[in-house]
Amino acid sequence: MPRGGPDASCLDRLLQTDRLEYLDRDSDVPVDAARKRSVIRALEWTGGWFGSTERFAEIALAEVENVADPKILELGAGHGALSRTLLDWHPSARLTVTDVDAANVAAMAACDLGENPRVTVHEMDATAIDAPDASFDLAVFALSFHHLPPAAAARAISEGTRVAGKLVVIDLPRPPSPLHLVRLATMLPFVPLLPFVHDGVISSLRSYSPSALRALAAYADPAIAVELRGGLLSPQVVVAQRGAPDPLRPNGQRW
Repeated sequence: MPRGGPDASCLDRLLQTDRLEYLDRDSDVPVDAARKRSVIRALEWTGGWFGSTERFAEIALAEVENVADPKILELGAGHGALSRTLLDWHPSARLTVTDVDAANVAAMAACDLGENPRVTVHEMDATAIDAPDASFDLAVFALSFHHLPPAAAARAISEGTRVAGKLVVIDLPRPPSPLHLVRLATMLPFVPLLPFVHDGVISSLRSYSPSALRALAAYADPAIAVELRGGLLSPQVVVAQRGAPDPLRPNGQRW
């Protein structure tokens, strides 16, 4: 399935790639490992400077506002800044912080996250979550979902909604093709110079549209209800859960 969804235009189908970001490459290659660390540092810095980490924490905690002591699973945690914010803002939340990259997991386990008694740090693949059904109140997958090809993305939705009452995916929006071309054109001159921009261009080309996200959820399990919010000029937010969504929730649009 195209990243733009089953109804993607011919141009939109061209604006995608299977090329790997530095974040996806083998850490055993020294030059790629250094670039990967550079990208992770840039992501952590921009998340703090522009306030996106706090915004993502607000989005996540809103989904468990009625849960006294929520159990939260973060998938693809990377540098762990989101989990730190969730811990700071919710004094009784318990977090399982995971990433598929062993180096990222080791770095998080060796810092304050690994020392926190409310935190468990694990190496874990979002497409094969090592946890029983309904183990968590919430699973959060922020700025990493686009790394997954469609078949794996559908498995992540299936797994996330299996182990948690709700799965929140926060990721890059996929704009209409003309705007997408403009966005790419502003970034391309900096690709040879900045690993962060190199990965940003590929991330943009691998981002999913709303129709793609709906199709992925339906493929994962027709019983999964999906709510989509944001997009275009703000992060795209997906809230997925098995069964009917809350009909009283005032925000968002449902399909």
